[in-house]
Amino acid sequence: MLFDDSPPSSLTGIARLAAQSPVLEAKSRVRYFEIETRSVLNRTRPGMPFRWTINPYRGCEFGCKYCYARYTHEFMGIEDPWQFEDQIYAKSDLPAILREELRRTDPAHPIAIGTATDPYQPAEKRFRRTRSILEVFGAGRGRRVSITSKSDLITRDVDLLEKIAEGNALSIHITITTLDRELARLLEPRAPRPDLRLKAVRTLADAGIRVGVFPNPILPLITDSERHLDRLASTARDHGATFFGGGLLFLMPCAKKVFFPFLAERFPDLLPRYEERFSKSAYLRGEYAGMIRARVHAIRTRYNLDNGPLEHMPAGVEPLQSSLFDSLNSPFR
Repeated sequence: MLFDDSPPSSLTGIARLAAQSPVLEAKSRVRYFEIETRSVLNRTRPGMPFRWTINPYRGCEFGCKYCYARYTHEFMGIEDPWQFEDQIYAKSDLPAILREELRRTDPAHPIAIGTATDPYQPAEKRFRRTRSILEVFGAGRGRRVSITSKSDLITRDVDLLEKIAEGNALSIHITITTLDRELARLLEPRAPRPDLRLKAVRTLADAGIRVGVFPNPILPLITDSERHLDRLASTARDHGATFFGGGLLFLMPCAKKVFFPFLAERFPDLLPRYEERFSKSAYLRGEYAGMIRARVHAIRTRYNLDNGPLEHMPAGVEPLQSSLFDSLNSPFR
């Protein structure tokens, strides 16, 4: 029913909005829609390192096999987890809504952009919804803003990011799960290559923007070795990163539907161990999590990297009161 002129009368809320969304553009594999936006800022649950999140798009074309956010399409009545990467929804009227919401939002509360879907996925080249949001922040002062992406397209907006950083606490988090180009292509089939993301880190650092690297998600027995993480951290440091994340794999039931068949095809010996580890929870906890925590901490210390961006506000703006991020156990990319 998604492409019919009249959505089923039984649909409500975001599912009905999705069914009514007009097609912006269609490629051979991907359809882009525009979905009505009622709110830009999304409040997080207690205990998260940021109060608000912003995701300019619903769905993500990068097609990462491990992506936990596939479940968000279920809110729109889309049950097939693969459609998360084939049906992309660009949110409408973002600047006007965001300006109004910011007037009612405490500037001390951190805002994270790109927690569920990549704000610089291919749709951004066409529809520029992320840039329209950044223009709002560029016109203000005193906000705590972070952006997480695995795309070098972010360097397109260096001029705007520099402007934001003049009056706000801004940090950029570039996700690089692995430096192994072939492995990256398997795990993240349509995301930019790791070397392109490293070049983006260097470009941002050279522009004076605080930037770090997230090796997220750390995948047991695939990307969790000392050698793998050490090489990634040292390379990130050499390209200008000042902090290094370390979030473990977070596997929602919908993500299992994509990730487990991937393991069966590419890493069949690992599938039983993953099935056992994630049989009762989407999180990895216990002795293994503690071991990875210690490993990442030692690597950070070795290369003088922080676990998140240092607290800093430009001159004349009230300084931050608490750390923006400790991403070790965060499910976000």
